[in-house]
Amino acid sequence: MGFAELFVLAVGLSMDAFAVAVCKGLSIRELKLRHAAIVGAWFGAFQALMPAVGWLLGSAFADRIAAIDHWIAFVLLALIGGNMIREALSSEEEERDPSLAPMAMLLLAVATSIDALAVGITFAFLRVDILPAVTLIGACTFLLSAAGVKIGNLFGARYKSRAELAGGVVLVLIGLKILLEHLNVL
Repeated sequence: MGFAELFVLAVGLSMDAFAVAVCKGLSIRELKLRHAAIVGAWFGAFQALMPAVGWLLGSAFADRIAAIDHWIAFVLLALIGGNMIREALSSEEEERDPSLAPMAMLLLAVATSIDALAVGITFAFLRVDILPAVTLIGACTFLLSAAGVKIGNLFGARYKSRAELAGGVVLVLIGLKILLEHLNVL
């Protein structure tokens, strides 16, 4: 997986965190730089941690299932992306809680990074160099989440659904590309 693909994947993974950050920005009345930094740090750290954990888990059994690893990568990315698309198209409103307390942020950080755990498993199958990958994912998520807080505070919920939709489509397309490359179609 090259840098461009990894960057697009990092942005796609960041979209869930971005969408939640927009909601945080909506709920904070007097936004300060530290609010954006706190949200960005929580989300960025967990988006970096979870693929590392997934990579460790996937590395333990990657050799045993090498013949079907491309199918597993495709299915995981398609499911994650499909779920993001479904959530983006859903009319359900998310609760807007201005709390930046550690327990509230921990729960949100874990919830928005579960998909990154699955991506980490696919990294093991694809033999991705994990340190640069998680660094890029974490940094991208930090920046987009911090920006999401500001955007949410300024513009409201207009961009939340579009961000989730774009992120979901990107993940599905990356999964499809991986599958087609392994089937020698591309």
